[in-house]
Amino acid sequence: MAGHNKWAKVKRTKAVLDVRRGKVFSRLSREITMAARAGGSDPAMNPRLRTLTLKARDANMPADNIERAVKKGSGEISGAAYEEFTYEGYGPGGVAMVVKVATDNKNRAASDVRGAFTRFGGNLAGAGAVSFLFRHAGQFLVSKDAATEDALIEVALEAGADDILSTGDGFEVRCDIHAFDRVAHALEHKRIKAESAEIAYIPTTTVPVADAGLARTLVKFHDALEELEDVQQVFSNEEMDEALSASAHA
Repeated sequence: MAGHNKWAKVKRTKAVLDVRRGKVFSRLSREITMAARAGGSDPAMNPRLRTLTLKARDANMPADNIERAVKKGSGEISGAAYEEFTYEGYGPGGVAMVVKVATDNKNRAASDVRGAFTRFGGNLAGAGAVSFLFRHAGQFLVSKDAATEDALIEVALEAGADDILSTGDGFEVRCDIHAFDRVAHALEHKRIKAESAEIAYIPTTTVPVADAGLARTLVKFHDALEELEDVQQVFSNEEMDEALSASAHA
């Protein structure tokens, strides 16, 4: 969700982590496996793997699970060969949606995502149909307890970040995709912990949502997509105020 809704989503994710821990671990495991396959199994030489390993530890993912995911990526043990795909479409209320999947069965992933769009009155579209409404970039959310704005400016901008936004919840650091690992490493080196660190689709145009019924439907749609086996991340461009968002999730 756009704006401060992103912070709200991070807070809700932490609150329901125990309930959906299996899904969280599965998602992280796939990301770690793909990162190890692409850049090697040594976190010191693979910044993306290092970032994901820290993320997995923060989620209390067992060390054995992390090690197994790395070994699958490096080929030391056998495992599913995951591929990444991105699906685009419009959800309820004309909200633009970008869904990232990592799957060993493209037909299953496509069928599941298409089914969710259909069930909630949305429309799956072709590549490029809605991605122009987003900026594909690195995004870090840092609480005000973790760093001052001056410290972030000094560390993040020097590492390649191009924007630091201040909100009531904290700071949002944005960077080019190619600078993501450098910024992640710089924050880690200065012991500045990010509440969220990901390659995101950040909306440049938003769809205001003021209707309570539509808000509830969008929340259910998000949940349905995120519960799918192959879905890694869901991005959308709705904008709703905090009170409506909290009510829709109640």
